[in-house]
Formats: sequence, structure tokens, C-alpha cells
Amino acid sequence: MKVTLIKGDGIGPEICESMKQILKRLGSKIEFEEINAGASVFEKEGKFIPDELFESIKRNKIAIKGPITTPIGHGFRSINVELRKKFDLYQNIRPIKSISSIKTKYDNVDMIIFRENTEDLYMGIEEKISDDESHSIKVITRKKSQRIIKAAFEYARKFNRKKITIVTKANIMKLTDGLFLEVGREVSKDYPEIEFEELLVDNTAMQMVINPNKFDIIVTENLYGDILSDLGAGLVGGLGLIPGVNKGKDIAIYESVHGAALDIAGEDLANPTAMLLTSCLMLDDIEEKEKAKKLRETIEDVLKDKKNHTKDLGGSSSLSDFTKAIIDKIGE
Repeated sequence: MKVTLIKGDGIGPEICESMKQILKRLGSKIEFEEINAGASVFEKEGKFIPDELFESIKRNKIAIKGPITTPIGHGFRSINVELRKKFDLYQNIRPIKSISSIKTKYDNVDMIIFRENTEDLYMGIEEKISDDESHSIKVITRKKSQRIIKAAFEYARKFNRKKITIVTKANIMKLTDGLFLEVGREVSKDYPEIEFEELLVDNTAMQMVINPNKFDIIVTENLYGDILSDLGAGLVGGLGLIPGVNKGKDIAIYESVHGAALDIAGEDLANPTAMLLTSCLMLDDIEEKEKAKKLRETIEDVLKDKKNHTKDLGGSSSLSDFTKAIIDKIGE
């Protein structure tokens, strides 16, 4: 099984190397085809995404990537967005799940956020009216709303999830968010066994903090999904613990939620947990489910000992020490 590996920028190469070592120890049959993208590639080749990367993803159908730096306020819009648009990866799926050994204010959080990945404000349709005024255009279509909402309901049915919450701001944006909500109501009628709830995005944020256990699956638009998934990460211990995947019709790109953390790049301080859990999503989908189960259990076991907690979790373990602990535990 060939998988395209994009190591990315910042801590990306380090956490990807950790993942490779651990998957090898697990006995995974994955063979990685490494082609990078991002700032480091631009410095050498004058382009952020080489053509050979597009070809590799088309050929392999599966890719896994580390974080890639996106300039803020100027320059290239986003490599992540470019890849999602190029391959029409309309589903962004982010599981928000407690790790029992990471103590937060909340126990047993287990929600999944389905985020529409190809339109909304993240299409980047902007125009400068004058030096003092700029516009950003929000685009919501029936077709793209329908397929993400249907994907969430199909997932719920397949994995016996009980409830879907659709999140909008349809009380204010009556045309765009109103359309997304209208489609949600229509699709929900085909799944009578699944509870359907409507919430406004601001109320959702409050409810997630008051009682995250009331949520099962959230389906929402691009911008809201991005914000709510980061909020969800905060409920269970931080971005270093949250996996993710972008899926289209026949191509999937797996990526952890956190950024490139340039401030600690190369210092052996990064937490690879999100990357490892992201690889578990990939293992599930390529029918290496037992290896995914083993890795999740191993991560839980290793994190029970606080000496294995990395800096972001309040500990002092290095990336290499954490990787070794995982590999040693798999060996047991």
C-alpha cells in the first residue's frame, strides 16, 4: 500500500518521522512516497506545491501530511486549501475524543465535527473596494451543502451514532446559512432513526463549554467548523491531541489539526500524538483496523505515566523519548 507523505514545515518533519518509526514497529504494510510542499520547497523550487506532489496523490489516492505554514495577511493563501480544492476534498472530519489519562474539566468527550471543506468564506473570494474598505464573499450552494450533510448522516448510520447537530447562523445570514439549514432539514428526513438538532454557532460554542457530552456529531460550514474544532480540542487537552482527515469521492488526505509550531521546530519538543492518531484514521480506512486499535491503546497506556507528557501537556518529555516509549510499549 503506497501512501504519499508530505512532511511539511516546522515540526512536521519531526512528527512524521516519529509516525514512520512507530508504524514500522506496528508492522504496517504502508510504503511511503515522500514528496514535500510548503515554505521549504518554495525556497528551493520557487513554488509551494510541486507538480510531482499532485501526480503522487492522484496515483496513490491516499496522502498523510504534517503541518504546513501559511503566511498571515499576505502571500500564498493556503496550501491546505489548495489541496482541498484541487481534489475536491469536501469532507473535513475531526474527532474530538477524551484521552482518559489527560485530565481536563471534562470526562468522556466523544464528538465528531463534519466541516464542509470547499466553499463558504474560505473560498477566498475577496475584493478591495478602496484603501478603507474590503469585501469577502460567502458562497453556500445546495449541492455542496447536501453532500457534506449526507456524509455526516451516513457516518452516523454506519457507526451507530445517535444525534446530529447542524450549526449555522441562519438567524442573521438568512440566504446563505438559511440554505445550509434548509438542506439539513431535508436530508434529515431520510434518517428518521437519528436525532436532528439545530443550533446557532454562538450558542454551540457556549454549549460545548458548558456540557460537551451533549454533542455527538456536528455538521457545519467551513469557517464555523474550523473554529469549533479548535474549541473542541481545548476541551480535551489541546491541538496536539486532535486528528483529522479530508475526504473526497476517491481521495483522502489525512492531517493533524495543529500548526507548524515554528518556535520549537528542530528542538525535539513536539508532541506527535495528533499525528499518530491521524495515522490511526488512515489505518482504519485501509483495513489495518487492528493496528489502529493497538496504536490507540498504546498511546493511552503511555500517556498514563506523566513522565511521557510533552511540554504542551505540562510535562518535560522530548519527542524522541515519547516515540521510544510508544515503540517499547508496542514491543511488550
